[in-house]
Amino acid sequence: MDKPRVVLGVGGGIAAYKACELLRRLTESGHDVRVVPTASALHFVGEATWAALSGHPAGTEVWESVQEVPHVRIGQRADLVVVAPATADLLAKAAHGLADDLLTNTLLTARCPVVFAPAMHTEMWEHPATQANVETLRRRGAVVIEPAVGRLTGADTGKGRLPDPEDIFDVCRRTLAGRAGGGTAGGTGRAGDMTGRHVVVSAGGTREPIDPVRFLGNRSSGRQGYALAATAAARGARVTLVAANTSLPDPAGVTVVPVGTALQLREAVLKAAADADAVVMAAAVADFRPARYAEGKIKKRNGEEPAPIALVRNPDVLAELSADRPRPGQLVVGFAAETDQVLANGRAKLARKGCDLLVVNEVGADKTFGSTDNEAIVLAADGTEVPVSHGPKEKLADTVWDLVVQRWSLPPAS
Repeated sequence: MDKPRVVLGVGGGIAAYKACELLRRLTESGHDVRVVPTASALHFVGEATWAALSGHPAGTEVWESVQEVPHVRIGQRADLVVVAPATADLLAKAAHGLADDLLTNTLLTARCPVVFAPAMHTEMWEHPATQANVETLRRRGAVVIEPAVGRLTGADTGKGRLPDPEDIFDVCRRTLAGRAGGGTAGGTGRAGDMTGRHVVVSAGGTREPIDPVRFLGNRSSGRQGYALAATAAARGARVTLVAANTSLPDPAGVTVVPVGTALQLREAVLKAAADADAVVMAAAVADFRPARYAEGKIKKRNGEEPAPIALVRNPDVLAELSADRPRPGQLVVGFAAETDQVLANGRAKLARKGCDLLVVNEVGADKTFGSTDNEAIVLAADGTEVPVSHGPKEKLADTVWDLVVQRWSLPPAS
């Protein structure tokens, strides 16, 4: 009885078979799942399969088991509704409040978070009608995951592929956690509390080329930035992730812009920040780059010491964003990786950079970089400090977004 109740809506697309894997992940992680397919979905995966995997009947019509009033009760009792795949037709019906089967009736009666995982051909996804429907659903608080890019039906390739079931499950997990008050800065984190917002996150570590085979770099894995991006998407935001030299899979529902150097990162972040409500600079951006790039590999010569590599300073992207914000009310969050005098250096950096929040953590050979966990103190320009104890990087990410959401709701400073 204590299991979270999830409704898995399945649309009539070829990707319906992937929903079986999503169903398995949900049930095996302790969720009570009721599958509500459309009639078209049953052409791809039969009712018996859904019933056997979920342990519940999987009807499509409001006329089945009428005495239980399923078209009302299923949505009312749900803790989460996830639709995967969500076809263009389903998105249109949901956006316009049409209800001609059990799934669309369930969407109208649900008062819990709703997640849509679209899957369709690129032309259908890009059509202005579909984009308008997606915008409508997001404005109402639904989480609409961006489709993946890859092989579609037949020989076609493009944006419109259903995200991997593991990624959809992760969004569902985060959304349920947010609904339960998973925020760690006063418990403000809620599914959909960032709906309608555009946020930009930088992640990873920049590399400054010395010659065709060597570069100056750092040990950042990008995991914290990716956790920030994934958490923001689960809370309803439109997310642009500027990723520098990471090997991590793209988070579901996030637009990823790959970059290599600090100059490339600056260009991508400033472009994306033009209409952003918040920018979080979690990437480890190189302070310096070689003054001269060697077109050929620098050779080791017997008996000779290597020539010194002259360095020049890279632009300070965080300070630039803080000083010249392209959008009124935009919040800027920085990260400070320190090895000693962590708080003192963090406070000095906060004042020097001019950002609204600064996440300060201690780094070292066995700390933070590459780890799945983190601990930090979030310093604010108003003098407040929020410590985040050791735990998964998603925990720190939620705290950062809690603090950002709190500041969005405050009146502008006089």
